[in-house]
Amino acid sequence: MTVEQRHRAARAFWRDEKGAAERTQAVLLIAQQMKFRPKTVAGLDDERRTGHLASVPTLPDAIAARVLMFYHLAEQRPMMGAFLDALGIAHDDGLIRDDDVTPDEAKVGAAASALANAYPAADVSIYLNTLLCQDPKTWSALRGLGQLQA
Repeated sequence: MTVEQRHRAARAFWRDEKGAAERTQAVLLIAQQMKFRPKTVAGLDDERRTGHLASVPTLPDAIAARVLMFYHLAEQRPMMGAFLDALGIAHDDGLIRDDDVTPDEAKVGAAASALANAYPAADVSIYLNTLLCQDPKTWSALRGLGQLQA
C-alpha cells in the first residue's frame, strides 16, 4: 500500500464503530512500538492514532484484515460494485448479497481488466489481493492476474 492508502485505511479503521477488539489490539500494538502506555495511545485523537497505525510496518493478520475491510467499505465501494457488476454478482453497494457466491472464472480476467482501466492500479491491486487473501477458495481465479501487481 502507498503511504496515502495506509493513512486512508487507518483512518477508516479508527472511525468505524465495529471492531472494538481489533482497535484494542491496535492500541496495544502502537503502545508497544512507540513505548507508550496503552492508556496514552487510547487517549490520542483519531489523526494521531491514524498516523501511528499507518506507520506500523507489519500488522497482525486480524488487524490487517479489519483495516482492509474498513478501508474498502469507506473508500472503495464504487470500485467494489463495478467489479461485482462485471461478474454478474448481486450486491448492495459493493457488498455481496449471498454467502455462497462463486464468480464465473471465465469472467474474472475481463472484470479485473475493466477495473484496471477505470481505477488506479494500486487500488485495484489492493482490492483483488484482499479478496484472494480473505477467501482464497472463492477467488482462486484471481491467482496469476497481472492486476494483482501494482
